[in-house]
Amino acid sequence: MHRSPRLQLMPLGDTGGFTPSPQHPVRVRARTMPADTHFKPHAHAWAQLAYCAVGIVQVTAEQKGQTADQITYIVPPTRAVWIAPGAQHHITVLETAEFRTLYIDASATPEGWAGCRVLVVSPLLRESIHALDAPAGQPISAAREQLLCSLVLDEITHADTQALGVPLPHPQNGDKRLRALCEAVLRAPSERATLAEWAADIGASERTAARLFRDELGLSYQQWRQQAILAHALPLLARGQPISTVAAASGYASDSAFSAMFKAAMGQSPSHFQNKNRL
Repeated sequence: MHRSPRLQLMPLGDTGGFTPSPQHPVRVRARTMPADTHFKPHAHAWAQLAYCAVGIVQVTAEQKGQTADQITYIVPPTRAVWIAPGAQHHITVLETAEFRTLYIDASATPEGWAGCRVLVVSPLLRESIHALDAPAGQPISAAREQLLCSLVLDEITHADTQALGVPLPHPQNGDKRLRALCEAVLRAPSERATLAEWAADIGASERTAARLFRDELGLSYQQWRQQAILAHALPLLARGQPISTVAAASGYASDSAFSAMFKAAMGQSPSHFQNKNRL
């Protein structure tokens, strides 16, 4: 995954004007963020939907009650990350982003949504968010706000979800061998080594490594690696790199095999995300 040595730390700023409430359950905060902007770890009493109309962000959030302690999401346009109330998270902008943060009152959290998840942003949800983001000096009426908030919440509740997160073992409490294996794969996404070969590098058997993936991350190695590959490929596609280049950098011998995997996972072909700023 993309890492920059020159991150620009962005102050969180005053959220007072955007604090949601039961009377105003959805607040939209719109910002333009240059690449390599970073928000330090923080948490809110309310839920948050991190969405980009343009660009790509990386969201790392804690997963309370989940197998992995933290999970990292790569979020292109048409996708958004739901961050549960109270979950600590930090955000890095990978590609210059038109960032739309929805602050959602905890009382409006859908039943059972204790963890974080990636949502598919429907055209209706996208346009509803845009409508709630009223221009300065042109506030929307209370009646319209209420209707739009209800629509946004309903679209979020019924949105499709996707497995775009890359979980990692806890840096202190997780298995050190598994974390070393995961980090090695992330450093070399084009490497086509088998799980047995990766496991040998950390002094474990293939069987032990497979068990650690299941027990600590709740995924098989192949499921985890696919999510890691998607996280690696999305920013490359957004930068306009040819699909053949992205496929090779992701460890695929053919464009067609990579495209088939990508479409099965994302529901859309790699070209849909290639150098596209707007839908």
